[in-house]
Amino acid sequence: METVLGFDFGLKRIGVAVGNTVIRQAQALTIIEAATNDGKFAAIAALVASWQPARCIIGMPFHPDGAEHEMSVRCRRFANQLHGRYGLPVVLVDERYTSAVLARQRGERIDDRAAALILQQYFDDHSDASTSP
Repeated sequence: METVLGFDFGLKRIGVAVGNTVIRQAQALTIIEAATNDGKFAAIAALVASWQPARCIIGMPFHPDGAEHEMSVRCRRFANQLHGRYGLPVVLVDERYTSAVLARQRGERIDDRAAALILQQYFDDHSDASTSP
């Protein structure tokens, strides 16, 4: 069994979800709202130490036509930082339709639930999630 952390990266907030390769069900965990990158990575470090994940799954934003945009570049940088800081394999998952699935109400924080959808998509798309990179 491997634990997997999922991330919905944003400039203001980072949603986090957790799941494992046996049950293959993602669940929302927390929302990181630190003001600085150091604060964000300190919170992530605490989650990595606590959950000891085998890999991290990150939602990769694309335009509806599949083209990358500015947030795609930032998300890729975040993925590289996660890999570099914690030495964990990182998998990028297309997150184009996660926001459409979650009905957002004004002021509602949905980042952790978006991370859970991203992680669940990874589990659903990777029947061998315990062995895929």
